[in-house]
Amino acid sequence: MKSTRVLKPFLAIALIAGAAFAGYSTRERWLPLLSKPVSTAAVDTGGEEVAPTGKVIVNDRAQHNLGLSAKPLKPQTYWKTIQVPGMVVDRPGVSDRGVVAPVTGVVVKVNHVPGDIVRPGDALFTLKILSESLHLAQSELAKATRDVELANAELKLLVAAAAAVAEARIIEVDNRIIRLQSTIKAYRQELLNRSLSPEMIDAAAAGQFVNEMIIAVPPKPADLVSTAVIAGSGSTFEVQELKAELGQQVQAGQLLCLLANHRKLTVEGRAFRDETPLMEKSVRESWPVEVDFQEDAASADWGEIKQEFRIRYLANTIDPVNRTFAFQMPLENPSRIVDDGGKKLTLWRFRPGQKVRLLVRVEKLDNVFVLPADAVAREGADAFVFTQNSNTFERVAVRVLLQDRREIVLANDASLPVGSYVVQGGAAQLNRMVKAGGGGVPKGYHIHADGSLHKNEDEGK
Repeated sequence: MKSTRVLKPFLAIALIAGAAFAGYSTRERWLPLLSKPVSTAAVDTGGEEVAPTGKVIVNDRAQHNLGLSAKPLKPQTYWKTIQVPGMVVDRPGVSDRGVVAPVTGVVVKVNHVPGDIVRPGDALFTLKILSESLHLAQSELAKATRDVELANAELKLLVAAAAAVAEARIIEVDNRIIRLQSTIKAYRQELLNRSLSPEMIDAAAAGQFVNEMIIAVPPKPADLVSTAVIAGSGSTFEVQELKAELGQQVQAGQLLCLLANHRKLTVEGRAFRDETPLMEKSVRESWPVEVDFQEDAASADWGEIKQEFRIRYLANTIDPVNRTFAFQMPLENPSRIVDDGGKKLTLWRFRPGQKVRLLVRVEKLDNVFVLPADAVAREGADAFVFTQNSNTFERVAVRVLLQDRREIVLANDASLPVGSYVVQGGAAQLNRMVKAGGGGVPKGYHIHADGSLHKNEDEGK
């Protein structure tokens, strides 16, 4: 039993030595197997080289399909803004104008309908006068005019016979003429106030009484005429709404129609009470406000809006219903006049009631990078941009300061050197390609150290 325990270690050593000797003697068979390349079937990559981690290779055609473009990175100033809803509204006392009936009468003719372009002096309505006071004023004017003529004739005879007539008689007639002239002047002024023209008043004084009155377009304020952008458009009105119908009896002062000229409008915003300090700071600093009119591509032919908007009015009261207060900015509205079969139509770029989006500046950020929102890809709390070096796109982690629906603001730190070519869009697609491990070098191509992609047969050219 004791001899068996002694022989076991020697037996194990002998077995190990025999295995080692067998392996050594057959080394010519198994040693080449250790240096043999791994089968291409097991690691076949389709003849493509794999791009480095964090990078993706995109050929020219794919770049065109994705709409990729890169621009050099430059630090700039960015304004932090708050978004406020707004609307285009008429400017009180300027945009719209009502036309009223100066006397009581019946509408016997309507010369223009809504949509028609009219100019100062154009006839709008014809009224058949029913006002007794107006008829009485005309008859009294005619009577006073006739009395003055008779008194002048009497005075002429008395002066001719001055030697036989008392001087007091001449003075009495002269005073009567003065009183009659004062009466005529008063009646003329009354008829002028009733919108009768001087020619119509002269006819009434001669006994040709006015029974019908033409209601014309009132004169245009001088400030609107002088600011016309398109010839003739600033001195015209558009009939916006009729308030009286044919055959309708109207009273003095009753509204007949509304005229509109939208050359000068107002952009009105509505802000909440907690935004008051920000709005007041914008007014104090006289910062411009960006107005997004939400125009589509069809409005591009109007051209770029060059007007700078600044808050000119800040309400000191809060609407008790929606708990907001108003602020306003002037708006110059361009227009076009088109000919529709001989009929002139005015087309305005902006219209009252149009919704807008207002971006009010509240804070200034210096030395930052500003990119389109699509230029940054998100993965949870991380954000990435892609720099381009020919066909190679490299993912770079960045720090986001601000972001809205259009732009994103990045910190100017060591992650992105100034002048780096950063892709302006399609970052989400590029990030998915990086995560999927795609974007390898296509078969038959090779990539240079500068990141450019070339065909293999072009190497010797």
